[in-house]
Amino acid sequence: MFVLPEGLPLELTPFAFLVGKWEGTGVISYKINNTDDDPVEKEFKQRVEFAHDGSNALTYVSSAELIDEAGTILPSEIGYWTIARPAEAADHGPGLIIGSGEKSIKTHEDLEKLSNPEGGFDIQVSVLHPGGVAELYNGKIKGARVDLASAHGVAFENAKTYRHSARMYGLVEGALLWVWEIALPGEDLKPHASARLERVE
Repeated sequence: MFVLPEGLPLELTPFAFLVGKWEGTGVISYKINNTDDDPVEKEFKQRVEFAHDGSNALTYVSSAELIDEAGTILPSEIGYWTIARPAEAADHGPGLIIGSGEKSIKTHEDLEKLSNPEGGFDIQVSVLHPGGVAELYNGKIKGARVDLASAHGVAFENAKTYRHSARMYGLVEGALLWVWEIALPGEDLKPHASARLERVE
């Protein structure tokens, strides 16, 4: 039986199945310069944590490394997952400005007013990469499935970038499965990586 994580803010209850620490393995697959050569394929292990600090955002941290003799470290990710809704006076920011007034989401009924026509919720996800790239995703969460598509991105001039990205997360028989597709410049979306993670905390 699933139990809501202790202290989870009401606004984050659609993300409840994600909260915790996850570990597992996956496969990276990509082609270089869109050639007819077979794709490069590498196995990796990953650790992901979804957590909350009482605010209206779920925090996301991912670290990964290749399963090879060197234990090659792969780029990490940090980010924030939120329900898509207009900012209100009670929200903190910009910067460290403290919000004022009461939050609009105080009951489950208030939260349900934000549900989309499919019966889930529209969400927004921001992800920061150490290579100087920041991504903003729009998406949907329904039950134990998340679908994301990149909406905007910014990068330093010397960063390695891609044109578009889509991700899917789902809970299957207690395991968190995810798939990531990217479109390199001048190309369409193609499979990039996937993994199966088991809850460890």
